[in-house]
Amino acid sequence: MDLEKLNPDSIEEVFARHGAHSITFTDAGDKPVLEPAPGEAPLWPDSRITGLFSSDADLSQLQDDLKQSLGIDELPPHQVEDLENRAWEREWLKDFGPMCFGERLWICPGDSGVDDKNALIVRLDPGLAFGTGTHATTALCLDWLDSLMLANSTMLDYGCGSGVLAIAALKLGCISASAMDIDPQAVTATRANARHNNVEAQLTVTDAADGIDGQFDVVIANILAEPLIALAEPIANHVKGGCLLALSGILSEQVDDVLGAYQSWIEFDEPVYREQGGQIWARLTGRRVEV
Repeated sequence: MDLEKLNPDSIEEVFARHGAHSITFTDAGDKPVLEPAPGEAPLWPDSRITGLFSSDADLSQLQDDLKQSLGIDELPPHQVEDLENRAWEREWLKDFGPMCFGERLWICPGDSGVDDKNALIVRLDPGLAFGTGTHATTALCLDWLDSLMLANSTMLDYGCGSGVLAIAALKLGCISASAMDIDPQAVTATRANARHNNVEAQLTVTDAADGIDGQFDVVIANILAEPLIALAEPIANHVKGGCLLALSGILSEQVDDVLGAYQSWIEFDEPVYREQGGQIWARLTGRRVEV
């Protein structure tokens, strides 16, 4: 049901009162909310609410309750669908198959495999955290990691999401990695994925920036332009002199602002771009100026 000008909290309360198993808000227009902070749930200017109910739920009574609670005579545009019973929390796996990045790095869901004797496989279940490789921002970083000689290197994944970048770096030869994310769901997903890939002993995971210890040979921050700019100095300071930094989660029109924020510390290569869903994303890579 499209919310139009209706109070989302009131609708959510009515849905819950009638036994909704899940309640989901989505964008009814085209104004994406890219990465809210943990605990925040901002809505779109044009929002849609979806409730999942048991087959025996009285939907006529639900609609009457909505109209009475909201003080309206007619509900806004809405539809009712019958859904077959299935493990919905695993439905994403249908559209998430093995993916290759660069020449040898593969991201595989669960226990799926690939017919490539040279494959380096990261087995991934993102849980509720961002980062499977299906989004251009993560794919750009995975391609870049595969191009590097990482033997005996150390790596920092700043804003780790599912932990896919840190785990990939370890599979590609890093001797140790650190992963940081302020979202507790990301920390949980990263630790679980590290165990599933048998790299938990090499990976340090923290939920706070002040939990990151020291400098690294490779630093990746795949977040968004605004926090990348605000955190430019602390992120740059985690890169060893002469070593590598990659920044992603940047729209093409934001590139100059991000470059400007890091120019005191990093000498950048030419940006690399990738289009997805009508948006053009950029990856910036460079080296820390020797200090």
